[in-house]
Amino acid sequence: MTAPSTTPAPLHLVLGEEELLVERAVRAVLDSVRLADPAAELTRARVSEVTPAELAEMVSPSLFSEGRVIVLDAAQEIANELADAVLSHAAQPADGIVLVVVHSGGGRSKASKSLPAGLREAGATVTECRKITKAAEREAFVRGEVRAAGGRIEAAAVTALIESVGSDLRELASAASQLVADSGGSVDERAVRRYHRGRADVTGFEVAEKAVAGDRAAALESLRWAQQIGVAHVLLADALAAEVRRVAVAAGGRPARELQSELRVPEWKVDKIRKQARGWSSTGIAEAMRVVARVNAEVKGAAADADYAVERAVLDVVAARGRR
Repeated sequence: MTAPSTTPAPLHLVLGEEELLVERAVRAVLDSVRLADPAAELTRARVSEVTPAELAEMVSPSLFSEGRVIVLDAAQEIANELADAVLSHAAQPADGIVLVVVHSGGGRSKASKSLPAGLREAGATVTECRKITKAAEREAFVRGEVRAAGGRIEAAAVTALIESVGSDLRELASAASQLVADSGGSVDERAVRRYHRGRADVTGFEVAEKAVAGDRAAALESLRWAQQIGVAHVLLADALAAEVRRVAVAAGGRPARELQSELRVPEWKVDKIRKQARGWSSTGIAEAMRVVARVNAEVKGAAADADYAVERAVLDVVAARGRR
């Protein structure tokens, strides 16, 4: 196999705080360099551990013309002298040296705050790795991971996966890849529930959803499973409160778009919540709200037996659904 003719860019700025994306960006630079030069060495250090003299040595051309990738981590902590040295190198990068500066985007000193702009002006290749905080961004990340693994995923399965795994991108990426492999490439909600049934937040969600739906037997079955695997009582109480609140909001007959905005759920789930709400009366909702408020206090120390308190709350919510 012949090496690619394109010379790797000598200067990179990896900007942001999302650790998984930062690591992937650094890895991508290293991989691209090693396509051109398989023997290229990697040196990685925090800026707080590097002096200007040490940096000068790192970025000096090798006597044997060996390629090197120098990664400076936590550049938001950089001192003035080292920042000047980095920008000086950026203005005239040495042959065979690829410098990667990892910066959170923040910083306290003037030097740390101005470094990203200076690197941009020097022509750095910039990779944005900002923190993913919005639900829509997290859903887009999951869809992207599934596509990258060669699969496809239903909208309902995306939400179920996030509910079951949580917001950690590393866990979401790993789960998405595993689901694609285990499901033959097509991931639906049933596959997600099957493979992640034992996760605490999935179990809590399942108990609450079945209780709000009025399915007494299924709610108790899920609750028994949750208690057996040691799901925290607080998680179960919180899930129950969240589902009751959704029903209470949806019962007002407001437009779907308003509900989606307030509840922060996908469009398909708004329809599901509205269907659940149709089986509830205002009296029943008021009673369910009292129940979840009660159990919230009980699982935080007010009850002598938290297991019994959660079971009673589930049964009371099921019963409240039938109130007229």
